[in-house]
Amino acid sequence: MQSLLLSYYGDDLTGSTDVMEALELGGVPTVLFMRQPDEAQLARFAHCRAVGLAGTSRSETPQWMDTHLKSAFGWLKTLNAEICHYKVCSTFDSSPMIGSIGRAIEIGREVFKQDSVPLVVGAPQLKRYTAFGHLFAAYRDKYFRIDRHPVMSRHPMTPMDESDLLVHLSRQTGLASGLFDLATLQSASRSQAFDRLVEGGAAIVLVDVDSRETQALAGKEIWRARKAGGYFVVGSSGIEYALLAEWASNETVGAGSGFAPPGAADRIAVVSGSCSPTTERQIRHALSDGFDSIEVDPVELVSETSEQAIARAAASGRASLQAGRSVVLYTALGPTADRGAEIDRQEGARHKLGRGLGALLRELTIEQSLKRVVIAGGDTSSHALGQMGVDALTVRMPLPASPGSPLCVAHSRIEAIDGLEVALKGGQVGTDRYFSAIRDGLGG
Repeated sequence: MQSLLLSYYGDDLTGSTDVMEALELGGVPTVLFMRQPDEAQLARFAHCRAVGLAGTSRSETPQWMDTHLKSAFGWLKTLNAEICHYKVCSTFDSSPMIGSIGRAIEIGREVFKQDSVPLVVGAPQLKRYTAFGHLFAAYRDKYFRIDRHPVMSRHPMTPMDESDLLVHLSRQTGLASGLFDLATLQSASRSQAFDRLVEGGAAIVLVDVDSRETQALAGKEIWRARKAGGYFVVGSSGIEYALLAEWASNETVGAGSGFAPPGAADRIAVVSGSCSPTTERQIRHALSDGFDSIEVDPVELVSETSEQAIARAAASGRASLQAGRSVVLYTALGPTADRGAEIDRQEGARHKLGRGLGALLRELTIEQSLKRVVIAGGDTSSHALGQMGVDALTVRMPLPASPGSPLCVAHSRIEAIDGLEVALKGGQVGTDRYFSAIRDGLGG
């Protein structure tokens, strides 16, 4: 494999494909593995200049991270990429007990033997902005401080009740932190100020990004500060967009290649474990545009009778697909249908829900010879795709109208899955016509 510009670990699957999309659009060939590959699998993608590892840490405990993240970071370090990125969601939702970004930073510092870790969360391409340490995000063309965001402030697992990201992180780690704010970032003494923060003992340096201009400056500082043997950084796909601006300016990479439209699929299957109002609108639009809908009881799906629930849903999905219609199989239609309180009575139930939807989708895909499918929900995608027998993903086509949710190609040792086109979308991602656009081969 040629020398790598970047390796990364995605804390969920949709976030991992978000990074892959950004890199491919910027001219960096990228492969995303579902688990640590063997030498033969790596060799198959020897042309790539970025390698990702899809994870589930966004929905895991610090104890889980101590074992699994340490191992993953250790393997990524052996790839000797210039930059190693721990990718988190651009809404930064996390807590001391679930998806702790603070604990992930502690582990990364230890593995990479690195005193100070840059943190970039702002990503204008995704309508995420940080200003003087506070995070802002868009929702339906309006902009909110994250602790007042109509959705993320009420996230069922990790609600964001603090917009000051360093205050939020202080609940998850005792590491000292510092802010590299917008004014300093744009000053003539930018690099000296960054170095002073590091030398002053800031183990975490949050770099503000509120525009593409400040994003490019952030990329310059990260690239300048990198160390031999790999430089560990944390943040959203804003990291990639920042680095791509720098790589383009110094001619490290060339222009990105074009992507041929895939054309329409005769029928697709969608599984959704998302409670988001965005996904609710997408499901309702699909139902008005020729899709059939099948409600799957989430409580039964995680119970001892889960096999029967999957079998019934598969039978209903099979009938729709055999009739030539696309189908959406969902466990909730918006936040009012969220049954998380019931599901959480059973330990590990949310993971089991994702795996159940994955088993359902795999059965329909193989039996009905489907060529294109969709999985909705960030946590759902991570656990569902693990049931599909997919080894790796590459980008088939970015979706400019829905950045962060590209149409991908699955690579698998299972003949019926190899070459399958898969779209994975987080709960908040996509226009109302997202599912219809995927079916019709349009731009999301």
